[in-house]
Amino acid sequence: MSQRFTVSKSDGERRPSDIQGEVNQLFEGDEPATGSSAEADGSAAGGEVLVVLKGDSIPKESSPFINSSDAAAEKSQQYDGKNMALFEEEMDTSPMVSSLLSSLANYSNLPQGSKEHEENVREMTADPSRCVVGTFVIVTMCCTTNMLTAISMSAIATNGVVPAGGSYYMISRSLGPEFGGAVGICFYLGTTFAGAMYILGAIELLLVRNVPFGYSQPAEAALLNNMRVYGTILLTSMATVVFVGVKYVNKLALVFLACVILSILAVYAGVIKTGIDAPDFPVCLLGNRTLIWKTFDVCSKTVETANGTVTTQLWRMFCDSPFLNATCDKYFTSNNVTQIQGIPGVASGILSENLFGTYYEKGDLIARTNMDSVEDQDDPLTNANRYVLADIASFFTLLVGIYFPSVTGIMAGSNRSGDLRDAQKSIPVGTIAAITTTSFVYMSSVILFGACIDGVVLRDKFGEGVHGNLVIGTLAWPSPWVIVIGSFFSTCGAGLQSLTGAPRLMQAIAKDGIVPALRIFGHAKANGEPTWSLLLTACICEIGILIASLDLVAPILSMFFLMCYMFVNLACALQTLLRTPNWRPRFKFYHWALSFLGMSLCLTLMFLCSWYYAIVAMVIAGSIYKYIEFAGAEKEWGDGIRGLSLSAARYALMRLEEGPPHTKNWRPQLLTLVSTDAEQNVEQPRLLSLTNQLKAGKGLTIVGTALVGTFLENYEQSQRAEQALRKLMETEKVKGFCQVTVSSNLRDATSHLIQASGLGGLKHNAVLVSWPRNWRQGDEHQTWRNFVGLVRETTAADLALLVPKNVAAFPSNGERFTEGHIDVWWIVHDGGMLMLLPFLLRQHKVWRKCKMRIFTVAQLDDNSIQMKKDLTTFLYHLRIDAMVEVIQKVESYTYEKTLVMEQRSQMLKQIKMTRTEREREVRATPNQRCTRDPDETRRVQMTWTEKCDGEPAKPPGAATPEGIKDLFNMKPNQSNVRRMHTALRLNEVIIKKSSEAKLVLLNMPGPPKNRTGDENYMEFLEVLTDGLNRVLLVRGGGREVITIYS
Repeated sequence: MSQRFTVSKSDGERRPSDIQGEVNQLFEGDEPATGSSAEADGSAAGGEVLVVLKGDSIPKESSPFINSSDAAAEKSQQYDGKNMALFEEEMDTSPMVSSLLSSLANYSNLPQGSKEHEENVREMTADPSRCVVGTFVIVTMCCTTNMLTAISMSAIATNGVVPAGGSYYMISRSLGPEFGGAVGICFYLGTTFAGAMYILGAIELLLVRNVPFGYSQPAEAALLNNMRVYGTILLTSMATVVFVGVKYVNKLALVFLACVILSILAVYAGVIKTGIDAPDFPVCLLGNRTLIWKTFDVCSKTVETANGTVTTQLWRMFCDSPFLNATCDKYFTSNNVTQIQGIPGVASGILSENLFGTYYEKGDLIARTNMDSVEDQDDPLTNANRYVLADIASFFTLLVGIYFPSVTGIMAGSNRSGDLRDAQKSIPVGTIAAITTTSFVYMSSVILFGACIDGVVLRDKFGEGVHGNLVIGTLAWPSPWVIVIGSFFSTCGAGLQSLTGAPRLMQAIAKDGIVPALRIFGHAKANGEPTWSLLLTACICEIGILIASLDLVAPILSMFFLMCYMFVNLACALQTLLRTPNWRPRFKFYHWALSFLGMSLCLTLMFLCSWYYAIVAMVIAGSIYKYIEFAGAEKEWGDGIRGLSLSAARYALMRLEEGPPHTKNWRPQLLTLVSTDAEQNVEQPRLLSLTNQLKAGKGLTIVGTALVGTFLENYEQSQRAEQALRKLMETEKVKGFCQVTVSSNLRDATSHLIQASGLGGLKHNAVLVSWPRNWRQGDEHQTWRNFVGLVRETTAADLALLVPKNVAAFPSNGERFTEGHIDVWWIVHDGGMLMLLPFLLRQHKVWRKCKMRIFTVAQLDDNSIQMKKDLTTFLYHLRIDAMVEVIQKVESYTYEKTLVMEQRSQMLKQIKMTRTEREREVRATPNQRCTRDPDETRRVQMTWTEKCDGEPAKPPGAATPEGIKDLFNMKPNQSNVRRMHTALRLNEVIIKKSSEAKLVLLNMPGPPKNRTGDENYMEFLEVLTDGLNRVLLVRGGGREVITIYS
């Protein structure tokens, strides 16, 4: 596949450079990387160059980094006799920076992004006018959510034994300890606040509705304080009962259940009775406004007596005197007083009027919509305290939040799963049967109340228009006391159930140890009662009581319950979709779509009830999740999240197989190679510090080490090495994987790591290895040979290579540079690695305050001023802030340094052979000493250096004085002279400019093709980096890693 892009030529011609910069071919002897050849055709007419890139069949953006010159003759003239010979053999794949910038200077045709048009979203306000219909929708939504949650819970509960913990146990074993702990604690808080709400309801019944037909409305502040005091007393009593033993709670539960059933039957009986004989339940209206029936006795303006017409107490409420000629309220004068029946009966047809209604704002008048009223809309409302007013603003979402806690008892049975004889059987049957029964009662009650009770009575929250009487108590048969007693015992029973289930839920969480701070609450009495958990529950419940307002407690309660229900549905859906072998529930009437629908309804109800409470609940759950993730105990429960992770990983790996990432998404996926000592401890811990600073927890990181031997004999050793790697990775906060390879020799083991690390498309694209220490010592010759072989293998595999020198001097993760520079010496283009790596380093807090400087070398015929402008523009398009400097001049050749290097190399080989010969001579006879094969001596003493005519140097002997004399009379190879010149002069310039830099990044030349010159290659690199404290040698991987496009 070929790629095309157009490069516009500069209109102006470059001036002849007066700078004597010597530039040679790069990387002599290095093999060109595959897939990076460029083929260019010039277009004289259009003033453009069409570049065709032969790529790897992967769609990529046109890159401005590609060298557009392909004229072989021009290339040979360009680099012949120049002084960049250390890099000369990589010019085919890595052009000089000056050549790159000349092509890039006028490449300004950046693609313009398409304009996005924003559409104005019109806010639609729904008509909230609903009464029976709206209430029925609310009840249906809540009951449907409960039923779907019960189905999901039944499937999970029948998929194995469910011990104590109920919903927490099911969620934690299905979604993992993090989700289980977060949702379990939130559900615990919801259950505890539910207990507070039930206790407040019982106290309100005693304080406000103290007698069936009596009404007491103290001042609001006094009422709230009374509820706090009496609520605390009732809470203490209930907690004492629970503390004594749960068996007493179970006995009381039967009594409470009987009272609730009798209350429900009494309501149904009362509804039937209204069809035959409706109760006398008068409501007084002035016009269409509902009057507070408290300070007057007769619903009339006047009454006829034997003495004539007499005004009533109602008259005196609106007029300034009891006389007929008094000045009265305008609305009172214009409208008649009407007395209607608040409970007209099921046969009255009132249902049609109650089907639709209107939500009220706070302070609105409770009025009958189907009655006429004479009033002037411009007149202000007078005598407002005489009318029944809405105490709060009512709307759909508020009513959902207030109503939903009444259907939150579905987890009561599962919370006590440890006390059930057969939880797998009892939880599905009991929960679904209970929800079915209560749903029928709720839905039928909505319809029956709408068919029996007038709308103004239904909207009168405190019964002010009906003498403060209980509406349902009046409706019930045979006596209102049934409802009073049933309501009180129902709220007390629900409060006891909350105080019984919540401590057990907390005890299960504490026993699992996933939250270290809660472990103390796992302790219990000898009989298993959770004493400490009960104390905590009572304290939290007291907080809810101190709030004292049911309307404030209810939304908090709803959020925690809905979150629990949502995750129960999520757990069932996830397990069903993953189809894990262990997912075999006995309950068969479930489906992932039902669970997903239930989860969606729960999430919808959360934001319908109160979006800000929903956000607060999610923040609380998220905080608990992160706390458990970082500080909690490690648990492996075979949860569905692990299964989901495996499925997602497989899917992602299959997607990665489609091709390597786009240039925009490229980041170094590191294979960090470390060595270990005899005790399997890592010898270069700072290498992992550098890994962390380069990665910052992003992308793939593999830390590998190689061991010599056989796998069977060194298995335990490899396990110790792997544990040491994991421990060091944890210390250095390196997120990734570790791998240990055992082979017969170190070179093969390292090669296996490079070839086999990773999985599918998730493989490393860069290798990080430290510079071999003490490689010049005679005993360490295999070390540098392995290193050079590693360089060749990474080049062949198109992998980037990062080689930090003096890695022990690199900063640890705890250090901070408050100032300084990161210097980049950009000699040849490497796909942008030298630009990207400093940017990544500066994202880490160690290097964040360091500034970036870029140095490049001008060629002989380059305009250094224009190069600087071009490079500055290039960095601007890359969105990289850096100072730019162009080095204009490189000095003369270095002949003596090369000669010393070659003499040293030859001497080392001869000294080594002399020692070997001496060992042999100790064991040899005199005749054997005189019959040494001269070819063997010559073969061992050969060096990489050759004479100018191509014949190998022939020293006469390894240990003779003549051989030593000839060694000092040898002439260095001209190719080595040019390479040494490049290395030495670049080193001098780098030391001059970057001696104070915190880090120097430099292009790393490749090894020569002639493998016998590897030692000289190491010498070149030593000279190139001599005198520098921290150096990072970088070789690109044969592809672009940075782009100017968005």
